[in-house]
Amino acid sequence: MQDNRVAAEFAARLFSKITPAFRYDGAEPQESWQTRAKQRLSALLGMDKMLPAAEDAFEVVKEFDAEGGHAIEFKFQSEPGYFVPCYLLLPHGYDGEKLPACICIQGHSTGMHNSLCINEDGTPLDGEKAAFIREGDRDFAVRAVKEGYAAFCIEQRYMGKTGTFREGPGCAKGVQSMATVLLGRCAIGERVWDVMRLIDVIEKHFPQLDTENLLCLGNSGGGTAAFYAACMEERIRRAMPSCGFCTFQDSIVDLRHCACNYVPGIAYDFDMGDLAGLIAPRDLIIVHGAKDKIFPDFGVRKAFDQARIMFDSFGGNLMLVTGGEGHRFYADQGWSAVRRLENK
Repeated sequence: MQDNRVAAEFAARLFSKITPAFRYDGAEPQESWQTRAKQRLSALLGMDKMLPAAEDAFEVVKEFDAEGGHAIEFKFQSEPGYFVPCYLLLPHGYDGEKLPACICIQGHSTGMHNSLCINEDGTPLDGEKAAFIREGDRDFAVRAVKEGYAAFCIEQRYMGKTGTFREGPGCAKGVQSMATVLLGRCAIGERVWDVMRLIDVIEKHFPQLDTENLLCLGNSGGGTAAFYAACMEERIRRAMPSCGFCTFQDSIVDLRHCACNYVPGIAYDFDMGDLAGLIAPRDLIIVHGAKDKIFPDFGVRKAFDQARIMFDSFGGNLMLVTGGEGHRFYADQGWSAVRRLENK
């Protein structure tokens, strides 16, 4: 009887022999490479299969005071009939000043409410749940407000309020997020689309905020979404993906991951380090944990070395921030890097 690992090992060997078609060799002008690469990534993500909504149907659901500031829960339509749940967290006593905007994306969890360290109903998290969020710096929005930003939290498709499995993200069950592949789409593409439409909403409905210096950050599956969103969306001035940037081989090929990490056919064209060339010359801060078991340090550094080639060729600021623990966000180190780039 054949060992059930044989097929997976064979697929991994096939993967290891691929040289991505868009691996930059220095011969092509930056603008030409980026134009071609962005068109190809757009097709791989299934962006042409997304359905533009005639209107955003923006609606404020409720407002409430949270520990980290004043929260506004709202929703908008990103595709006809699909509404994206969001929060905006502003400082207590906000008087309309032009704060820079930050988009915060939670990873595989019960949802975006963790970024505010609240329950889904808006009540404060407490006990072990609150400790887990705070100790891993997963309260993204609270920290962003402390850093002087207006923090937008977006619910990723198949997670939180958009998933049907209340104990965790629906994409982790391998059913919800895979159905979209039959439509020529993928979860990452849908999530990127929603981030892009959120930026439209911010510009239209929150004109008092500064989107010229837009920051997009996230951890784990949120880091993956933040990275791909920055690849596709030039209005993101600065990206800070955490625990989601690594070579494909060393992470989502060799290790078990949620199905939503996979983009059909992408390995023939790009690895993650190659894709970083779509962000240059904008700022990219890679955050990772030295002891992360599912996005291992050696794979992160290999991807970073490839990204460095792209940034050396195309310009821009590229930084690697390493935390001393595992798969979590590292707010102090990450925000310190943001400040260094802001002060350049």
